[in-house]
Amino acid sequence: MAKDTPVKPLTGQELIDKVKELDSYSREEKAKACGYYSLTKSGAPRVNMMKFMNALIAAQGIQFDSPQNGSGRGGRSASYRISVQANGNLLIGAAYTKQMNLKPGDEFEITLGRKHIKLKQVGADDEES
Repeated sequence: MAKDTPVKPLTGQELIDKVKELDSYSREEKAKACGYYSLTKSGAPRVNMMKFMNALIAAQGIQFDSPQNGSGRGGRSASYRISVQANGNLLIGAAYTKQMNLKPGDEFEITLGRKHIKLKQVGADDEES
């Protein structure tokens, strides 16, 4: 490996094997030997410990984060409560439409009750009555 070019970081079983092989090395030395470093403007190596530790955890099959659905973006979860906006509109958020597998252009009939608003999808079978 050239002194001024970092190598591609090891992952998976290859990373685990290399770490075991380097048992007597320090954590920083192990990280650097496994390719988890970058070079500063002056050419000095900077060890990326967080990336190294995360890769090692992933290689061992340990999962801390819950699996993400869809686009991989976080966000709020549905609270099943909404408020009337200042302009008088009710906004039904993406969490609800996603949960119901609604697509742009889906149509609904609105039924107003004394203290409720009921949405019935146009063309959907009557599952509830």
